[in-house]
Amino acid sequence: MSSPAEFYNSLPPISKAYGTLCLMATTAFHLGLYHPANIALIYKFVFSNFQVWRLVTNFFFLGKFSINFGIRLLMIARYGVQLEKGPFERRTADFLWMMIFGALSLLALSAIPMLWTPFLGVSLVFMLLYVWSREYPNAQINLYGLVALKAFYFPWAMLALDVIFGSPILPDLLGIVAGHLYYFLTVLHPLAGGKDILKTPKWVHKLVARWGVGSPANPRVQSVQPERATGAAFRGRSYRLND
Repeated sequence: MSSPAEFYNSLPPISKAYGTLCLMATTAFHLGLYHPANIALIYKFVFSNFQVWRLVTNFFFLGKFSINFGIRLLMIARYGVQLEKGPFERRTADFLWMMIFGALSLLALSAIPMLWTPFLGVSLVFMLLYVWSREYPNAQINLYGLVALKAFYFPWAMLALDVIFGSPILPDLLGIVAGHLYYFLTVLHPLAGGKDILKTPKWVHKLVARWGVGSPANPRVQSVQPERATGAAFRGRSYRLND
C-alpha cells in the first residue's frame, strides 16, 4: 500500500498541479491570507481596474473546507487523473489544452449576465467529470452506496444531488455545457465527417516541453477513434477503465 507522498508523486502533472493549487487557495483563505473577493471573477474590476489576474485565480477557489470541497477535490484526483492517465496518456499538451479551452469557454459563458458566477473552479471540475463520463460511458458508478448507474449519467446525478442539498446548480450546468462543447468539437463533429477544429496549438506543446512535464507523445501510437453513437448513450472512445 503506497503512502500519501507516493500517491501524490504518482499523479499526472496537470491534474496534480490543478488539485494542489485548489487546495493551496482554500488553505490560504482559512489562514486569512486573502479574501475571496480579491480573486473572484468580477468583470468590472478586470476591465476598469485592469485586475486581469481574476480571469485565472477564480478557477482555483472551490470554496471553504467542507464536504463539498472534499468531493470536488476527489473528483480531480479520480476523474481528472483517470482522463490524464487514460485517453490523454502521453498527451499532456492535449490535456492542458482541454483545460485551457474549458476555462476560456467558461469565461465566455460567465460574461453573460444571467450566467455569471464569481468562481468557476467547480465548473471546471464538472467539465472534467463530464468529459470523463463520455470517455467511459459504460463504467459502473456506485453513488454513495445508494444507487448504481452508468458513468454516462453521472454528471446529471451529481447535479440532481446539488439540487437536493441546496447547492447552486449554475456552476454544474456551466461545466456540463463547456464539457459537451469540447467533446462535440473533438469527437462528435469529426465523427460526423467534420474537421477537427480544436487541435492543440503549437504554443501549448512548446509550453509543456519547456516545463518538462508529462511524457513526450509517441507518433507511432495513434489514439483510438471513437465509435459512432448508438442509441441514447454513445460509446465514446475505446478505453478500458482500470478501476
